[in-house]
Amino acid sequence: MLREQYRAFSFEYAERESGISAAELREVAEIVAGAGSRFSSHTWRSATAGNLGGWQVARALFMLNCLLGAVACEGGVFPNAWNKFVPKPIYSPPHPPKWNDLTWPEEFPLTMHELSYLLPHLLAEGRGKVDVYFTRVYNPVWTNPNGFAWIEALTDAKKIGLHAALTPTWSETAYFADYVLPMGLGSERHDIHSYETHDSQWVGFRQPVLRAARERLGETIDDTRRVNPGEVWEENEFWIELSWRIDPDGALGIRKYFESQTTPGAKLGVDEYYAYIFEHSLPGLPQRAAAEGLTPLQFMRRYGAYEIARNIGRLHEDVVPEAELEDARVRGHGRVYTRSAKPANPNVVPLPTPAADADGRRPVGVEIDGVIRRGFPTPSGKLEFYSSTLAAWGWAEEALPGYMKSHIHPENLEPGQIVLVPTFRLPTQIHTRSANAKWLNELAHTNPLWIAPGDAAAIGVATGDLVRVTTETGYFVVKAWVTEGIRPGVVACSHHMGRWKLHDEGPKQTAAGVKLATDRAGWSLKRTSGAGPYASSDPDTQRIWWSEVGVHQNLTFPVHPDPVSGMHCWHQAVRVTKAAGSDAYGDIAVDTEKAHAVYEAWMSRTRGARANSPDGTRRPYWMLRPLKPPADAYVLPPAPLPEPAAAQ
Repeated sequence: MLREQYRAFSFEYAERESGISAAELREVAEIVAGAGSRFSSHTWRSATAGNLGGWQVARALFMLNCLLGAVACEGGVFPNAWNKFVPKPIYSPPHPPKWNDLTWPEEFPLTMHELSYLLPHLLAEGRGKVDVYFTRVYNPVWTNPNGFAWIEALTDAKKIGLHAALTPTWSETAYFADYVLPMGLGSERHDIHSYETHDSQWVGFRQPVLRAARERLGETIDDTRRVNPGEVWEENEFWIELSWRIDPDGALGIRKYFESQTTPGAKLGVDEYYAYIFEHSLPGLPQRAAAEGLTPLQFMRRYGAYEIARNIGRLHEDVVPEAELEDARVRGHGRVYTRSAKPANPNVVPLPTPAADADGRRPVGVEIDGVIRRGFPTPSGKLEFYSSTLAAWGWAEEALPGYMKSHIHPENLEPGQIVLVPTFRLPTQIHTRSANAKWLNELAHTNPLWIAPGDAAAIGVATGDLVRVTTETGYFVVKAWVTEGIRPGVVACSHHMGRWKLHDEGPKQTAAGVKLATDRAGWSLKRTSGAGPYASSDPDTQRIWWSEVGVHQNLTFPVHPDPVSGMHCWHQAVRVTKAAGSDAYGDIAVDTEKAHAVYEAWMSRTRGARANSPDGTRRPYWMLRPLKPPADAYVLPPAPLPEPAAAQ
């Protein structure tokens, strides 16, 4: 069946699609096949983030892991949650009781994450209003596509009543906020983290550096603002304080989740919050700490990390104990359901929750060769080559891992269009949206358009010349860099550059000074100044020798929501021409009406829950979702009545 399903995808077909020779592709295939179970794949950004149907790239690639047996083994790929430990906190408030259509619109029942980048368009359509909006270390005006739509939303009180920007640094979004609250960088706040670095489960404890230093000198610190520079809020303390003040008498049912357990009636402090976690939710830590004469909190403040278990291995092969098999039943595909209650677990890492059977039994495992094993958290308990969920929710033709031709596939390009790759990063850049790593900006402070020599010659440009890159909705002007390092027919412009401030905001180190203008035609941005030396308390600011900071290309990109995954498809079909005589470096113009029209065109590709839900719900209940509402919130509301016809 596999051979028949994929018969068309020969090496010769792949050569025609990719431009890479069949011989080279075959050589790569032999290397992959020879890796056996030691094949590890990675799809972050890359083709998955750029293309319509990019989610199928990730799916097809992981199928290689499955065919090779390279899943949850040494050298293979682990399900991420298996090597992650999220300790249960002191309180577990209920999840929101209602559905938020502004983050999970019904057009996207299968999206993995919320559709936050579509918020301005949803507000423009009158789908709701945001009374209070927090942007937490989030810079949508600069990071997201179509940033001008964000400016329009953030400056319209009928759409967003109050906007508070929680940010450790200045940002383009913060400029349009009603309140800017200085939140700490990583070294100025508490946090628990657990990353999937290897086959173990461990928890790290980040803590404010200056607070930790002062406490080791014998001081008692009850408010981290006392020691953080600039009275920066420690984030845990901020949210506790805000919640405490919102519900001063407990009438809203909020205050009880921020009350001390050791001193009833008093506000919860960060020491008690983390002490509870370390004493109750990290197996083995109390004993390990006691062996050194420390409390668990003291241990974590000293060492900063604790390993809970190693060699996690193939959890899907674990045998389900008899204690969990009360009145068990085996259903389709060997899925086993039980009436046993789910055992308590201090690890509350989010996982999918496959539905109970018709009699209310919960899924507990899958029967393989007469043995009930734990399996995977999918409807069948197995890794699903055929997705019954995709088939049931309107995408039957995509139920198997396959190949979808991208929106920038050559067949979808108009004459004169070329593909822009905007999702790569220069080697010297760091993954930051703050542009505050000053000496990395010295190394890399511009993002020229990479263009192949033949393509450059065709439009008459050389390295350093200005080019205009025209998208569906506008254009940006940038310098060309002619190089053999880019494939002909493709251009590329590094992201994470092109920061800007309005021209009257003072000296700039990593951002250009600009003027914004808007009229019926849309928005424009023109550069008024670049980076340069200036006097400050830091003598290094006098050493700034560069003036360029790059061009903000994302402003000119309309939103491209993938109709299945909901992900923005970053790659752009553009036209590259030599800059016009009136063009200047950094010029940007966008027609916001065209941008909304592109949004509507992509939305028309969706297959929403109202027309395709097999059970009258908004989304498959089993799929992972942060802060999952209760099951009754998943039920689709009645369709709105049509507008009455106008009187003749």
